[in-house]
Order: sequence, then structure tokens, then C-alpha cells
Amino acid sequence: MSTSQVHRGHVARLPVWDRCAVMGVVNVTPDSFSDGGRWFDTTAAVKHGLDLVAEGADLVDVGGESTRPGATRVDEAEELRRVVPVVRGLASEGVTCSVDTMRASVAERALAAGAVLVNDVSGGLADPAMVPVVAAAGAPFVVMHWRGFLEGGNVRGVYEDVVAEVVDELHARVAAVVEGGIAPDHIVVDPGLGFSKDAGHDLALLAHLDRLRALGHPVLVAASRKRFLGHVLAGDQGAPPPARERDAATAAVSAIAAHTGAWAVRVHEVRATADAVRVARAVEGAR
Repeated sequence: MSTSQVHRGHVARLPVWDRCAVMGVVNVTPDSFSDGGRWFDTTAAVKHGLDLVAEGADLVDVGGESTRPGATRVDEAEELRRVVPVVRGLASEGVTCSVDTMRASVAERALAAGAVLVNDVSGGLADPAMVPVVAAAGAPFVVMHWRGFLEGGNVRGVYEDVVAEVVDELHARVAAVVEGGIAPDHIVVDPGLGFSKDAGHDLALLAHLDRLRALGHPVLVAASRKRFLGHVLAGDQGAPPPARERDAATAAVSAIAAHTGAWAVRVHEVRATADAVRVARAVEGAR
């Protein structure tokens, strides 16, 4: 294993990359904040996933439920209808698939259809059956920092020290997940940028990714097109650019995250980020 792989950590049962991995997003939803409705049928979603791989994605994260602030939850049957055929179609083409869900039933069906990673923004808190299902499957699991559903806006987004509190809360949640039967080398942590956090919180967490890495698990950074980037680009007086005009800023975060040792970055637009993480790796290799 190379120095870079040790530096970033490795997730059991997943491929090993010699640089920060690129996770492409496929939202099979009508209401996601940046691309809702664009890939809302199975054929279009599978094609989009394959296009992301062609552009440089190492794995593809398939989700059927928007987690933007104020989004209404879809029912279980509809989430299954959206997600499972897309996972099956991508996996049949050899794509390394993750499923983005808070429901144990969706995770279980997606894993059976070929997904190899469960990305739960609640870290297993939204559905008590999630951790047992993932543990029984022996699948890797993303534990994101989460303080509750975002219906109606930010939830408990008040911090004395956002970095210390997020690290402590993630540490406690990882301990609970391990106690629930998921092996430590199957766990990825995610600071939950934009979830119960404002722009200053998100920037502070990005500035201290080393503190998150000190938890001893690979780190996933999901900054793509988020509100804090719009805030940064707008400055103090301007209006934030639309979500789809934040891809260059997203690639900049990807380069920073890769340089800091993130295991993977989750993005909507792959090509620029794929270039960014490769440049970061080349600079790292020149030391």
C-alpha cells in the first residue's frame, strides 16, 4: 500500500485508489436542490451514471430522496422504485455504486441489487434498522454528522466550537455504529456540510479536516454546489449564483480536500473535480 493510501485510509471491501476518490452524484428525484428532475427516469439516470464514470468518477452515489432543507420525505415504495433499478443497471455495467438513503429497506434492496456502500446522511439515526441491516450485509457505511431532519430550515445549527462539537458527535456516533456490529474498517465519516450548519461552520470544518481525520476513519467531503459556496462567491453584498454555477468553486474545494487527505469527494459535476484530485496527487507525489 502506498504512502498516499495509508494517508487517506482504506475502506474494506471497496477498491483502493492512490488518490482522493471521486464520487459522482445521481439524484433520481424531482426536487434535489441542484439538478432535481434531470435524471428522474431509470434509463436517463443509468446513462447519467455511466457518463459520470466516463468523465472520471470512481464510484457513483444513487439517491431517490432529496435532503435539501425543507424537502418533504418520499414514501418507502417510491424511494425503492426510484433507486433500485438504477443501482441494478449501473452495477450490471461494472460501476462501483453507493446508495444514498436513510431507510434500511432501501439500503438492503440496493445492496442486493449490487450497491457496495451505504451513504446515510443520518448516520443510522433516522431508521433504527439501518445499522443492523448494514452490519448483516458486511457493507461499508458512511456516518455523516446529523442533528435531525431539515424540514422547515436548519435544525440546531448553533455551536460554541463547531469543529470540536462535530468531531465529538461523530466520535460518539461511530462508537454506536461499531457497537451495532459494523466493523471499524468499514466506516467512513462525513462532516455533513450544510446540514444544521451555516457558511462559517462549513468553512471552519473544511479548514480543519485534519481534526476529522484524527477520528481514525476515511473522510468523505460532500461540498458540491452547496449554499456556503454560493455565499463565498456572492461576497457580502451580492446574490449567490445558482447551484449549477458553483462547479468551479466545488472543484476548488475538491483540490483542498484531496490535499488535506480526504478519502473521497462527492460531486455533481465530475470532470473538473477529477482533474483537481489528480493534480493534488501529482503535487503530493513531487514532495
